Amino acid sequence: MRVAVVTESFLPHMNGVTGSVLQIREHLERRGHEVFVIAPGVGRRELGMPGRSVPSVPLPRYPAVRLAIPPVASIARDLARFEADVVHLASPFLLGWQGLVAAEVRRLPTVAVYQTDVVAYVGRYGLSQGAALAEAHVRRLHRRATLTLAPSVSARAQLEGFGIDRVALWGRGVDGIRFTPDRRDDRWRQRVAPGEVIVGYMGRLAPEKQVEDLVALRGIPGIRLVIVGDGPARPALEQMMPDAVFLGHLDGDELATALASFDVFVHPGESETFGQTIQEAQASGVPVVATGSGGPLDLVRSSVDGWLYRPGDTADLRARVADLAGDDAKRRAFARAARDAVSGRTWEALADRLVEHYERAAMLHVMDAGRRVHAWPRPDVAAPGPDAARRWSRYVALGDSITEGLCDSSRMPAGAFRGWADRLAHLLALRGGDRSPFRYANLAVRSRRVGHVVDEQVPRCLEMRPDLVSVLIGANDLTRLRCDPRVLATQVEDAVSRLRAAGCDVLLATVFLPDRVAAGVFHRRFAVYNAHLRRAAARTGAILLDLAALPELSRTELWADDKVHLRARGHRYVAYRAADALGVPDAEALAGLDEAFHVDEDTPPGGSWLRRDALPWVWRRLRGRTAGDGLTAKVPDYVVVGRPSGRAGLRR
Repeated sequence: MRVAVVTESFLPHMNGVTGSVLQIREHLERRGHEVFVIAPGVGRRELGMPGRSVPSVPLPRYPAVRLAIPPVASIARDLARFEADVVHLASPFLLGWQGLVAAEVRRLPTVAVYQTDVVAYVGRYGLSQGAALAEAHVRRLHRRATLTLAPSVSARAQLEGFGIDRVALWGRGVDGIRFTPDRRDDRWRQRVAPGEVIVGYMGRLAPEKQVEDLVALRGIPGIRLVIVGDGPARPALEQMMPDAVFLGHLDGDELATALASFDVFVHPGESETFGQTIQEAQASGVPVVATGSGGPLDLVRSSVDGWLYRPGDTADLRARVADLAGDDAKRRAFARAARDAVSGRTWEALADRLVEHYERAAMLHVMDAGRRVHAWPRPDVAAPGPDAARRWSRYVALGDSITEGLCDSSRMPAGAFRGWADRLAHLLALRGGDRSPFRYANLAVRSRRVGHVVDEQVPRCLEMRPDLVSVLIGANDLTRLRCDPRVLATQVEDAVSRLRAAGCDVLLATVFLPDRVAAGVFHRRFAVYNAHLRRAAARTGAILLDLAALPELSRTELWADDKVHLRARGHRYVAYRAADALGVPDAEALAGLDEAFHVDEDTPPGGSWLRRDALPWVWRRLRGRTAGDGLTAKVPDYVVVGRPSGRAGLRR
């Protein structure tokens, strides 16, 4: 891959963002990928690696942080010359926004790595109105990125709370060679704090880090507070903590020696999205006392390798530090556990995982390119299906003509249809083997709308006590003159909630349209409705079958001659996508074999489309009737599904 990295921070300012960029560049290049870095420049200083430094200005009151907003066109030219495959946005905000827009100009996928809680930082500086603006910008930026990577569970929850979709977890690696207990140096300890227990902090000295909370440690017998780092808050902190040792900025081996020589590491910041210095302390064999919020929750196992204290409770902070400072045996036990905890968190493993995220972003980008209308949450690549060991024995399909199987007469007697749900039932029955009979019912009826499913099909379904229910409904409502897709989605969610409360697993499908000019008038309605169905699936625990996310399904050759229903090939496609969503092993391979060996038996209809399909539909509408009037479900009660053989494979 050719990876363009647009980073908000870079050398000579060393922080978590810079360190992460340097590590991923090294490990990606080691695996044969090419990396091009676009970063804020300082004067005429070159990057020292493939890339470009862009003009920047120092942040007032914190000149080590640089602000850069180069023209989008210049970044787009860089991406074109480099022939980038993907754009990695490291802690994007200002420069990252320009990189995002440039990537959109070049039609490239973007992976935005969330590393800095700018919203909380702005609030820490007392700019409440600025915090609202920062949140709006973060929301807008990450919702336009193809994929967002969050470093911790709490950071992911924060982003999802902002209304951001496609958020995946990607932590940070730790250099276990540099940061190791072997770096502990008794001479260093003797020089800095002879005969005392060293309680250390390492990081930026700025308001958002809450280093002033460490004032609570004053007076604990036998300890010496040692602070490594620099920043705008240092003068004030030195006045507040005159007994502490301030060592300033350290890096390289000098930093690793200092960290390994601590006895306890303290981390008071409540706005950390991850907490890289915590990992480095753990790798150095140092127990950690950190606030119980944000990133530290994913790193510190309280009472195993450190302590998590109540956020904002400095008395609890003091008590936790005093506990470790006064107990050598506990410190040693916590130190061993801390080192073991990070043994698998290598940058090598994280770089491999990052490449997987790049590949996922590339797939999502192709998916997005086929969307005429975007609504959030957007379609996502299929999540892993249920546990492969999962088996169902009673399956009921709910819906309209698509689930009934209209226009799919493959291997069926004259006048009968075999839709995607029938095919799925065979796949599920085959998966169950001969251990127990597999029962299937299909309550779908053509022309039915959401209200019919809610009022008629769901109550009957609940009486049948299935363990699996599929719900594909909404297209007939959305193509009417007036409808509110949000209200429809709420009705579907209520129905799914009823089914879930009864103990049913639910396969909830989004609705889709053919790639025809006439369908364009409905694109926005369908997009909004499907976005709400995605939220409904997440809230109810339903299994999402996101058919709207499959560009293949819009191809006209999968649609029947009436232009509004699927032909046999389309039903096969949906059935295997549903099987994949349900975790049926090798569903994709089976689909390929089926497609290769299947001969469609669809009988070409007679007459023109206008006389055969369009005019009868108009006539029914004028009379207030539908094609489903007077019809009942084709499989209203359970039938036993055997192994697929012969024409239908169903028996009472």
